[in-house]
Amino acid sequence: MKDTITHYHFTGIMTQEGFGFSYEGSKELFEYLEGIDPEIEFDPIAIRCDFSEYDSLEELQKDYDVEDIEELERHTTVIEVPNSTKLIIQAY
Repeated sequence: MKDTITHYHFTGIMTQEGFGFSYEGSKELFEYLEGIDPEIEFDPIAIRCDFSEYDSLEELQKDYDVEDIEELERHTTVIEVPNSTKLIIQAY
């Protein structure tokens, strides 16, 4: 059984309390994941465990010892949310 998840469905779930994503961030994450594999299985819990959104590099630096985005990109996937300071990273 297969169901097609739209960007609206994805953002609706990923912005619910407990998932920790903004609308803008979840939209960028959807585009990223769909670009990797349009047939990816939608498992919101697994996605939440694999990716985190931060409001800024300074907030992220409280959890990770990195100097800048370039150093972060050498360790993991970084998705910058346009028109903001928000970053989504894949846990490493």
